[in-house]
Amino acid sequence: MLLKKRIPMKYVLGKIKVEIALVLAYTILFEIFHHYFINLPVDIPIAIPTMIGTIISLLLAFKSNQAYDRWWEARIVWGAIVNDSRTLIRQVLTFYKDPDFSVEASEFKENFAKRQIAWCYSLGESLRNRDAIKPLEGLMSEEEIRYIKNHQNVPNAILMLHARDLRNAKNEKKINMYQQVEIDNTLSRLCDEMGKCERIKNTIFPTTYSMYIRLTLCLFILLLPFGLTSVLSWFAIPLITAIGAAFFLIERMAIHLQDPFENRATDTPVTAIANTIEKNIKQMLNEYQSEFDILNEFHLVDEPKKVEKDAYFVL
Repeated sequence: MLLKKRIPMKYVLGKIKVEIALVLAYTILFEIFHHYFINLPVDIPIAIPTMIGTIISLLLAFKSNQAYDRWWEARIVWGAIVNDSRTLIRQVLTFYKDPDFSVEASEFKENFAKRQIAWCYSLGESLRNRDAIKPLEGLMSEEEIRYIKNHQNVPNAILMLHARDLRNAKNEKKINMYQQVEIDNTLSRLCDEMGKCERIKNTIFPTTYSMYIRLTLCLFILLLPFGLTSVLSWFAIPLITAIGAAFFLIERMAIHLQDPFENRATDTPVTAIANTIEKNIKQMLNEYQSEFDILNEFHLVDEPKKVEKDAYFVL
């Protein structure tokens, strides 16, 4: 999900509560030993922690930029999924030949639309390493769900069902060859977008880079009290804790952004986007169904020519 309102401070600090506790305990122990047990001067030039802090800032800036690029790419891909899902259903509703406004054609279009809704939800769940079959209940038939359970990649199996229905519609001359190619191009784009999401999910951010940042950050925190104690004395405790918390927060923010499919508050809101797609597709179906019901009422009148004329104007 994605939080639009102000994030509670409890949630923010909760992500680094262990680090804050360790920094606070270290600074308190340092001040106690420095004032009561150690008589020798332990001061070092403040320039040394400053240089290390500058290096950390550069490393964190690079990591944050790379992490945000991954998050933004994931959001762009899901924006394309929204567009292509709408395009797919529009093509199916308008290309499929149905001069008699039959119940069979209505069921074909409705099943196709519900299957696309299920695809969006199942893709989001699979990216989060959750059960991708559960969202299919109520949207797809038991026969189709049994078919999908035999496949490891659930969203890909749903696209296979799309392609199968298109092939059958082509064989039954409900769509022509050019219309099949256009719809298949839309399915290919959806498959590409699914692959991009899986690439982001499965490409791990270099662990050595994160390890180097954490080691440098720990060295910075260890040396900082030596440069501030002689100047601030006990006031160095809250200051060092605040500085350490700021650096740890930036590091944790980058870690969260680099994995946009982990079901966290900063993730790409795949469930909310899928919900938007569902509303749009259902609205398109409702409009089509309304036309279907009106035309069926016209067919109840024994005036074939008038029925055909009215049907033309409704469409």
